[in-house]
Amino acid sequence: MTLTRGRPRQPRAREEDNSGFTERVVYTRRIAKVVKGGRRLRFNALVVVGNGEGQVGAGMGKAIVIPDAVRKGNAIARREMVTIPIKGSTIPHEITVKKGASIVVIKPAREGTGIIAAGAMRAMLELGGVQDVVGKSLGSRNPINIVKATLEALRLLRDPEVEVQRRLGTSGQGPAQRSQQATVEGSVEPTVQTPTGENAESPISEDS
Repeated sequence: MTLTRGRPRQPRAREEDNSGFTERVVYTRRIAKVVKGGRRLRFNALVVVGNGEGQVGAGMGKAIVIPDAVRKGNAIARREMVTIPIKGSTIPHEITVKKGASIVVIKPAREGTGIIAAGAMRAMLELGGVQDVVGKSLGSRNPINIVKATLEALRLLRDPEVEVQRRLGTSGQGPAQRSQQATVEGSVEPTVQTPTGENAESPISEDS
């Protein structure tokens, strides 16, 4: 708790609901729309939502006041959730994504490294449940573009083992099962049915 001139101020904590999702506001700004007779002021709020177990989402809410903008951003983020294929405590492979003028690079790291990233990217990786990762943003520092690029990078991540099984069409089968199935298929010989009884015809045709 920090003491100020007026009243004691508590540090702002992350909001968590009963469903296990944690909400964090990473960026807010005031926007003005010039209309006949003056300007209309509104607020934007960029919200990141995650459960810490591989699911994370982001949304931008707009409203006249910040609380309503945060509530709208939370609803949008829950509709656009992304599942991260976490391998141990990190991501399966390196990925680079460009969004607008922002470039995001995310690399896996060894256990114990922690999250080496800052700003909106760090918030998304923390709420997504990634514990060891290295992230770097290049180009524009616009938080909106960084969040969009990070979300797209997490959406494009693939687990190598699952991807190999999907491409080979052997999902859910191990190497021993695949070799056994190939052996059984190779040992089966096709059977040919020969006609018998009255319907049988002689292979030699008689010329009249």
